[in-house]
Amino acid sequence: MKKVLVTGATGFIGNYVIQELLKYNCLVIASSAGRTNAENAAWSDKVSYLPFDLGDFNNTVNYFDFFQQPDLLIHLAWEGLPNYKSSFHVETNLPRHFAFLRNLVQHGLRDLAVTGTCFEYGMQEGCLNEEMPANPANPYGIAKDSLRKKLEQLQKQQPFAFKWVRLFYMYGKGQNPNSLLSQLDKALADKAGNFDMSGGEQVRDFLPVEKVAAWIVKLALQDKVQGIINCCSGEPLTVKQFVENYLRTINQHIVLNLGVYPYPDYEPMRFWGDNRKLKKIINNE
Repeated sequence: MKKVLVTGATGFIGNYVIQELLKYNCLVIASSAGRTNAENAAWSDKVSYLPFDLGDFNNTVNYFDFFQQPDLLIHLAWEGLPNYKSSFHVETNLPRHFAFLRNLVQHGLRDLAVTGTCFEYGMQEGCLNEEMPANPANPYGIAKDSLRKKLEQLQKQQPFAFKWVRLFYMYGKGQNPNSLLSQLDKALADKAGNFDMSGGEQVRDFLPVEKVAAWIVKLALQDKVQGIINCCSGEPLTVKQFVENYLRTINQHIVLNLGVYPYPDYEPMRFWGDNRKLKKIINNE
């Protein structure tokens, strides 16, 4: 039975990842900064829970032992989202997350999966594949890309299996209340006659969080492929189409006020992921 540590356990993705790991009969050690959300989670009585706030990191502690010597770490934790443009990601998150992961590796961790972001590709447009150079254009993307590079250097000094799962756009129950679908659901619940949004012509790559979690777990548990792996649908879709599809799925109608909000300046207009590497791994599994 594989012992798997999951950080960011009570976050949007974390809850789904833990539920998925339990299907594989893994011994799950869950961790997050606050105990309250963990106690209320559906998986609370099925895992070992160890609270830990990365802000309290102390390099004199052996965190590999503290977390009961896991066989695998799925590192989902990352603070400060969805404020992608905050310098906090580079100045605070980057050094402490690297120090934490380095500590685990130096004390014995031999298998690591970390979630990255499509923002590492920066302002590049079109179909984005793992061989393209990273060129992040916002602090969140810069911090994630720098963390990946630091871990790759660490891997040369102290070998460990390393999978960098680059996430695109996900949606589902439990996501941030400020996200697009959460705001749309609120407008529907309030019986609003219309819904303000951007022009909706930006092209993105969307996946339900259940699918994202299932693939994160498959990628983390397999040992044949390492490095960067896009976790994406591979299907370009405009934001307007995405919203319209969602409304049809839940059999709801609301007038879309297009063009009320400007397009974000921290991401390109048209991009989606190349998922050929992902599909090859999943199909082989």
